[in-house]
Amino acid sequence: MRASTGDRIFYFFNYLLLSLLALTCLLPLLHIMAVSLSSTHDIVSGRVTLWPVGWNTDAFRSMVEGTRILPAFRNSVVITGVGVTLSMLVTILTAYPLSRKHFPYRRAVTLAMIFTMMFTGGLIPTYLVVKAFGLVNSYWALWIPALVNTYNMLIMKTYFENIPDELEEAAKMDGCGQWRQLLQIILPLSKPVLATVTLFYAVSFWNLFLNVMIYINESAQYNLAVLVQQMIQNQQLLQEIVLTGAQVDVVSESLKAASVMVMMAPMLIVYPFLQKYFVKGVMLGAVKG
Repeated sequence: MRASTGDRIFYFFNYLLLSLLALTCLLPLLHIMAVSLSSTHDIVSGRVTLWPVGWNTDAFRSMVEGTRILPAFRNSVVITGVGVTLSMLVTILTAYPLSRKHFPYRRAVTLAMIFTMMFTGGLIPTYLVVKAFGLVNSYWALWIPALVNTYNMLIMKTYFENIPDELEEAAKMDGCGQWRQLLQIILPLSKPVLATVTLFYAVSFWNLFLNVMIYINESAQYNLAVLVQQMIQNQQLLQEIVLTGAQVDVVSESLKAASVMVMMAPMLIVYPFLQKYFVKGVMLGAVKG
């Protein structure tokens, strides 16, 4: 059907607005990348905009040699990898029973979980509970409280509910139990929502900052988010890094940009592989409540 004049005007302004929003995200990223890969002279003279000038990777080399960036990167990988695995496992085991119509009290349990989205115990009570269980200064303090994100669980639950009941009935007639239904029927049909929720959890764990500052006392256990924040805000630390790499010509601006790029790179690399599932998983998981 041919679009009317009003529809074309709407599409034009809609695309224009979305393009402007996309540029507000893309242009700062390009500038940071350009600064991290440009020479000191060009950075100081203000010649760097959206493309590297005087290609130079000394900022990355100086950062690797003068900071704990590699141990912090390893800590982030551990926190994210284990956290996503545990959260996905528990979220699946929560969403699947609540999506079955024969599960008793499913509505009451779902409403109780939705209640936690609006009301929480607060920061201090949460810290006291974590401390009482002896989890302070342990990554378990990051993983256990985040085992189930209610929003992610609801997306997955709704997606499971949209899978035809006939498949479950046919599986029961063949003698298929609940575990086998979940592993061999439900999950293979749920790749879009699994990829979407995995990405949500991965971004959440990778960017953990406040919880790490609260529960982790040893600097050797800090993740990349905390280290990058310290590097950006602590001018003295940046000067020490510059002095450590005195044999290379770097400035604090290039070090800041390089640290931000290291922080963002993994998620930027992972996202394109999951992007084809992303929109489909969110939309199908939000068809009905």
